[in-house]
Amino acid sequence: MPSSSIYMEYQGLLLPSETHSEKSLDFAQRFNLKDDDVLAVTYPKSGTSWMQEILPLVLNGGDLTPLHTVVNWERVPWLEERTLEMVVDKLPSPRAFVTHFLYRLMPPSFHTSKAKVIYVMRNPKDVLVSSYYFHKMAEFLEDPGTFDEFMEKFLQGRVLFGKWTEHVKSWRHAELGDRILFITYEEMVQDLPASIRRISDFLCCNLSEEVIQKIAEHCSFQSMKANTMSNFSLVPKEYMDSDKSPFLRKGIVGDWKNHFTSEQLARFQSVIDKELEGENFSLP
Repeated sequence: MPSSSIYMEYQGLLLPSETHSEKSLDFAQRFNLKDDDVLAVTYPKSGTSWMQEILPLVLNGGDLTPLHTVVNWERVPWLEERTLEMVVDKLPSPRAFVTHFLYRLMPPSFHTSKAKVIYVMRNPKDVLVSSYYFHKMAEFLEDPGTFDEFMEKFLQGRVLFGKWTEHVKSWRHAELGDRILFITYEEMVQDLPASIRRISDFLCCNLSEEVIQKIAEHCSFQSMKANTMSNFSLVPKEYMDSDKSPFLRKGIVGDWKNHFTSEQLARFQSVIDKELEGENFSLP
């Protein structure tokens, strides 16, 4: 299958044709965000599925029903994907969405609303490794080739949603005041209850410690891996082949150490450091 049919180009970025269309992107741009909407923004493979698990529970006071009755991509749909138009009328308020959009791609209604954003950042070396395995199992994406080849594509931004550095910088420079919370994947792995507490406080949900612990337990990697509504096992094998690599693979920090040679690490680090020169945030 030639890459031209696998991907579509949108505003200079590559998006998978299987999940996106001109119509879905137009729908996203015309979409009317409400003041109480919440968006989890991520670069691909930075904790999107995790936020799809956490957000409904935080917003509904820990009620587990949606976790066991609605698949995650309908529970917290992507702003830019085809599914949104089909499920949006069924979403309970306050609504939660995820998006991989850069700040410049957000719809006009985002800027006029008070909708809140949780931006999840992950160490780009782990993002690269996770993305590499995802490309191996996702039949609707190009084969990643060797790890070295894929790393070069990643550094040049010839991957889904462009350069990691551009994505992070676009949201870091967004002047949204108290409408945005920055959190890292690494913080969530290290202390999930504390991260959920931060999210709860940010969204003014005032959850009790008991509810926080319950949410953390049900949003652990083990729980998600065992939940068919969350582990993407319901996606037909022609789209995602979990025999090649499971969708929820390890959920750990630092797996990049098992993949990078010293030469690759030096190359990767030098490119990322150069592109983040003068930025006021550090890598997780």
